[in-house]
Amino acid sequence: MMTWKTLMSPDSASPLMEQLTFLHDHALMILLMITVLVGYLMASLFFNKFNYRYLLEGQTIEMIWTILPAVILIFIALPSLRLLYLLDEVNNPLVTVKTIGHQWYWSYEYTDFANIEFDSYMIPSNEMEDYHFRLLDVDNRIAVPYNSQIRMIVTAADVLHSWTIPTLGVKIDATPGRLNQISFLLNRTGIFFGQCSEICGANHSFMPIVMESISPECFISWIYNMSEI
Repeated sequence: MMTWKTLMSPDSASPLMEQLTFLHDHALMILLMITVLVGYLMASLFFNKFNYRYLLEGQTIEMIWTILPAVILIFIALPSLRLLYLLDEVNNPLVTVKTIGHQWYWSYEYTDFANIEFDSYMIPSNEMEDYHFRLLDVDNRIAVPYNSQIRMIVTAADVLHSWTIPTLGVKIDATPGRLNQISFLLNRTGIFFGQCSEICGANHSFMPIVMESISPECFISWIYNMSEI
């Protein structure tokens, strides 16, 4: 979970988030090398007292500073395009969850199972227990099995919303009248928090998301208990 002292990306809980972190580090390293090189050249120009009075052109250096940025862009573009296609890939999902955004709460439907639908509201401050997180905990959490492909189908009932969990690297718009889908896999158990990331009205800040990643056995028990309600 993100806290105030978090400086870098949160610990990933899915392979896609790991790849996003690797791409971030890769691009940051290239940026650091460019910054050091340009800073060194600028410093040498400031403090160098020598100049070449007959320098009229330098075709070699012009070729270098034209070709080198193009090569650097290729080194950034190729991993980025690969990851872009990986994020859009939908493998055979084990569980499909339909998410509907409302002002200002989320509704979830487990379409693979009968009669499992519920709303998820933020817990008000006056109803919180000591173990709850303020403005982040909800009354009904969604549960998914880890090490399984999950397909999330997202839409909205009123205005634009955005279903986002940073630890999973998942961010997808909820658009009225349109079904968007995204696929992800959780590689560890835990409780993961997110929030709506699209300004959707007065209470936009008060529609959090909480997902529990549990074992397949516990997930089957959870499904059974939910179907009995």
